[in-house]
Amino acid sequence: MPFLAKIYIVMDKLGKEPYKGVRDFYPEEKFRQNFIFNKWQKAAESFGYEEMNASPLEPTELFEAKTGEEIINEQTYTFTDRGGRRVTLRPEMTPTVTRMVAKKKREMSFPVRLYSIANFFRYERPQRGRLREFYQLNCDLFGASGASADFEIVNLAYSIMKEFGVPDSKFEIRINNRKYLNSLFREYFSMDERGIQKISKLVDKKNKISKIEFMEQIKILLGDKTKEFVNILENADLKKLSSLDSFFRENEGLREINSLFEKLQEAGVKNYRYEPSLVRGLDYYTGMVFEIYDTGSKNNRSIYGGGRYDNLLQIFGEEAIPAAGFAIGDVPMSDFLQTYDLFPEYRSSADLFISALKEEFIGAAEKLAQELRKEGVNVAVNLSAKKITGQINQTVKKSIPFILFVGREEIASEKYKIKNLKTGEEKILEKDSLAGFIKK
Repeated sequence: MPFLAKIYIVMDKLGKEPYKGVRDFYPEEKFRQNFIFNKWQKAAESFGYEEMNASPLEPTELFEAKTGEEIINEQTYTFTDRGGRRVTLRPEMTPTVTRMVAKKKREMSFPVRLYSIANFFRYERPQRGRLREFYQLNCDLFGASGASADFEIVNLAYSIMKEFGVPDSKFEIRINNRKYLNSLFREYFSMDERGIQKISKLVDKKNKISKIEFMEQIKILLGDKTKEFVNILENADLKKLSSLDSFFRENEGLREINSLFEKLQEAGVKNYRYEPSLVRGLDYYTGMVFEIYDTGSKNNRSIYGGGRYDNLLQIFGEEAIPAAGFAIGDVPMSDFLQTYDLFPEYRSSADLFISALKEEFIGAAEKLAQELRKEGVNVAVNLSAKKITGQINQTVKKSIPFILFVGREEIASEKYKIKNLKTGEEKILEKDSLAGFIKK
C-alpha cells in the first residue's frame, strides 16, 4: 500500500471532538467570549489597571511554594521537559504576576495595578462551571494596604457585574478575613499550624459535604470545643459576635471587615454580607477574602472571588509588599450571563454582504467592497455561484445585517439596492451614501 494511502487511512480514524474539558470556539461562541473579555477590559481599565501577560509555562516549584499541595498533586498539567526541568501549565495567575513584580520591584512605582485576560489549565473532572482549560480575568493591586485598598478590589469586582448590567438583586458579595480566621484557630482554639491548615480546608468544604460528615470531621480536630466553634461559624451577625468575648471585640481581622463594610456603605453598595464560613482554599491569603455569589435558584453558586495576599513576594527572597486581587473565570461568568439572558444577540463581524447577481459581476463587487472598507464598513463579498435566494439565506444565517446587490444596471448607474435584513427596509442609494446608511 502506498505511504500516502496509509496516512489517509489513519486520518479517517481521527476523532472530531476536542480534548476532554476544553472547547472549540466557532464564531458565535467566540462572539460571546469576546463580549465577556471586552466588558472585563473596560471595567479594569476604568480603575486604572494596566494589562500584562506571561507564558502559560512556569517552573513547577513556583506553584509548589504557595498554591497548595492539592493543586499540584491532583489538579495540574505537570511534566518534565527534555532538559529535565519540571514544568507546569499555569493553574492560576497570582504566583506568576507576583514573580513578575518581584523581578522588577525596584523599577516600579507603587501602588501597581495590573490585569490580564489569559488561559489556564487544571486537570479536574469537567462539570458545570469548571473545565480543564479556561480563561480568566485577573486583577491585582500591589503596594497598597488598609480599608481603602480592600475596598478598591471589592468595588472593582462589584463594578464588573454592573458593567454587564446585572441588578444588585441577582448577586451578593460575601466577605470574610483570613487574619481573623487564623487568629481564631491559633489563639482562641489553641491550634498548631498543621491543625489550622486542616480546619481551614474543612471549613472551605462546609457547603459541599453533608452536615453530619462536617460535624464528625470537626470533632476529630476540636473535640469538646466543637459546639462552640460551630456556633461561632454559624453566627453571621458581626455585632452579636463582638458581644461574645473581648477576643472578638479587639480582633484586627474583624476590625478590617467592619472598615471595609463602612466603605461599601459609603459608596452605596448594599448587597454585601459577612460570611463566617468563607475561607477560599488557597494557602497564600492573609487578610480580606470575598466571593461574588449568584443568589438565584438556577445558578446558586460562587461566580468569582479573591482576597489579600501580603506575604507572597517573600517566596522570591523579597520583602513583603501589600497585595490584593481577584480572578474571574469565563466559564462561570458565561453560565451566569446565560442564566439571566444577558448576552447580546449574535451578529457577524461583517456589516454588509455584497451579492453579485452573476459571476461576471464579482470583480465589480470586490471593487465596491474595497472602497467601503476604506470608510470603515466590514464587507463580505459573494464568491459562490449560488442563486440570489441562496445568497440572501446565507446572509441571514450569518447574521449580517445588510445585503447589497451588484448587477449590470448597478455598475452602470453606480446606484445600488441595499436591504436591512433585520427591519426589512430597502433603499436605492448612490455609492457615496452607502457607508452612512449602514453606520447610522
